[in-house]
Amino acid sequence: MEIRGGIDLGGTKIQAVVVDESAGILGDARRPTPKDGGVEGVTQAMSETLAEALQSASLDGTQLAGVGIGSPGTIDAGAGTVANAMNVVPDWKEAYPLGPIVSKLAGVPVSLGNDVQVATAAEFRLGAGEPYRSLLGVFWGTGVGGGLILDGKPWVGRGAGGEIGHMVIRRGGARCTCGRIGCMEAYAGRRAMELHARHLHEDRGRHTDLFKIMHKHDRTQLSSGIWERALREDDELAHHLIDRAVAALGAGIASAVNLLDVEAVVIGGGMGVRLGQPYVDRIVEAMHPHLFVDDRPPDVRLAELGDLGGAIGAALLATPSS
Repeated sequence: MEIRGGIDLGGTKIQAVVVDESAGILGDARRPTPKDGGVEGVTQAMSETLAEALQSASLDGTQLAGVGIGSPGTIDAGAGTVANAMNVVPDWKEAYPLGPIVSKLAGVPVSLGNDVQVATAAEFRLGAGEPYRSLLGVFWGTGVGGGLILDGKPWVGRGAGGEIGHMVIRRGGARCTCGRIGCMEAYAGRRAMELHARHLHEDRGRHTDLFKIMHKHDRTQLSSGIWERALREDDELAHHLIDRAVAALGAGIASAVNLLDVEAVVIGGGMGVRLGQPYVDRIVEAMHPHLFVDDRPPDVRLAELGDLGGAIGAALLATPSS
């Protein structure tokens, strides 16, 4: 049996899985993305999370054939480097040899891909995207990432294809965490939403219980679960910022559909999966006014692989050692 590992690196969590040759999950592990120690600390945490996934499967590193990593940022798969992953480490701008370093720690070949692209590929092969030949994956979480399947094949362009979160939906609009102006992620990315919530609450005096809920549950950030709880408690500011995010997602996704005319859109990510089908339905409503061919909209589906989709997709990337 050929065993492969997959690591999904996110802004708030590291998820690792160990799978068999049919992508069946043998073990998994998850831990928070460390906020101290910089890129090196994150790399070490990734290795340790993979080791925990192996342990949960009653396996050890000697049984691994290869490991795949899905990472945010600008990916150079050939060199195994990641740059511009500021949603993970704020100063992660320069290219860092993530693949070679994890390969040395794990003792097996490591393949590297964009986190959302590999999650989209997993949904295409094993989840909500199986019936389609063309697919746009939109993963709503710390940021807003995108992945593309065109004519049954992943499309990454020159390496940065699918960056839907940085489509400009409003000229002169809000500043994105990437530093640019008017990106969809500036309105819908969870990190940008938290920054805006803090500004409105602390600087403008808008009432909210978001941060009270966060502290009550021993969190240091407004996680997807905190947003969900605030919505359940009918927090006015939470509703306002989620409504703003849904409107931005609708405009940006519709614009991408107008360009590509894909058969389907899959909504995933921490926020997408946590808020679930009711918010997928709301995104569909927000898309319709912006669709050019509005009598033939794409199917829009909730991701089926849940939180493990990114790690499973990363494992599918893994190239076994010879």
